[in-house]
Amino acid sequence: MKNKTAVITGASSGIGMELARLFAADGYDLIVTARRVELLQKLSDELMKAYGTSVRIIQMDIAQPYAGEALWKAISDITPDIEVLVNNAGVGDSSDFATESPEVIERMIHLNISTLTALTRHALPQMVKRDSGKILNVASLAGYQPGGPGMAVYYATKSYVLSFSRSLRSELSGSGVSVTVLCPGATATEFEQTASAQNTLLFKWSKPMDAKTVALAGYRGMQRGCGEVVPGLLNKFLAVSPKLGPAAIALAVNKALLARRS
Repeated sequence: MKNKTAVITGASSGIGMELARLFAADGYDLIVTARRVELLQKLSDELMKAYGTSVRIIQMDIAQPYAGEALWKAISDITPDIEVLVNNAGVGDSSDFATESPEVIERMIHLNISTLTALTRHALPQMVKRDSGKILNVASLAGYQPGGPGMAVYYATKSYVLSFSRSLRSELSGSGVSVTVLCPGATATEFEQTASAQNTLLFKWSKPMDAKTVALAGYRGMQRGCGEVVPGLLNKFLAVSPKLGPAAIALAVNKALLARRS
């Protein structure tokens, strides 16, 4: 029997890499994508040796305009018949909006929103036709918040991913296709450095979860068909806390937590 195929974006490190290991251990063939091909090749060698998994690599910068179209074409050249799509790739930045680089803003929106949306749109019709498929979108605990002063664009993009996933799940009810959104809190990945968030109170005061634990929670939730997965008891509380009081209070708290400290 032909193995099922899973596509994972941003698989070169962190949560994406740990998800790739989980899929490989369960017998999936993989199509993985990231910019750093040397890390993808190292992962491919590891998984092929450990599980005999077929790993196809697509090196691409998907934070560019119309990257979702280009990536789907590359995936389709391998196989258009994928069982699982994992939209894991994402980027953040800790900076006041007025001083944030316009290029950084554009790349964040393209990667976190545009590419995720386009790739999902291309993968979905075949899943619906087959009455089988799974989509796992990686958002963030930030998606539950009314906003994040100091990380305004990042918080907004993750709110989009959460809302989009909820809506899509409702649309697909009864279709045989499930949509799960993984919303981790602070996680020990490269995000701290790439988002310049390591000097914020949020990351100094909260103990980040490890990427392996977060990935396992998301993987198990996806396989069970869960709608939303928030790993960690404290994070579960923080996900519902904005509903307990006025948005202005949450915004003030987030502003303090996201303030950069030396």
